[in-house]
Amino acid sequence: MATDEQASGGGAPTGAQNIHIGTAKGAFAFGAHSVANNYEAPRPTLSAEQEELLQAVRQLREQLRAFARTPETDELTRQLGETEDEIQNTGEATPGRLTRLRQALQDAATAVGLAASGAAVTQAVAALLGG
Repeated sequence: MATDEQASGGGAPTGAQNIHIGTAKGAFAFGAHSVANNYEAPRPTLSAEQEELLQAVRQLREQLRAFARTPETDELTRQLGETEDEIQNTGEATPGRLTRLRQALQDAATAVGLAASGAAVTQAVAALLGG
């Protein structure tokens, strides 16, 4: 007599459901008597330059919501979000991140020029990249 697994050609037993988890954050526990603990790591301390960049990034993201969407402003919005996340999670934006942000700022120059905080982000990035 074949087991359910053998009868179904291997893999999951008959009646079992396949489960796929794409992205998950936090603590998870599976199975009987499992326990999961989730501890939040302390936020890193930011230098004055990184704090200035973070505030300017947030302001520019907010201001860009009022502009017509273009591929350039969409990319800039994405780069601003990733820069904000990186600063919040690690305490600083890496040179590679700053270079990508600077390129996105240049590509969306028309919209950035109209946003009051665009100059602040551009200046903060230039200062952190050394020019």
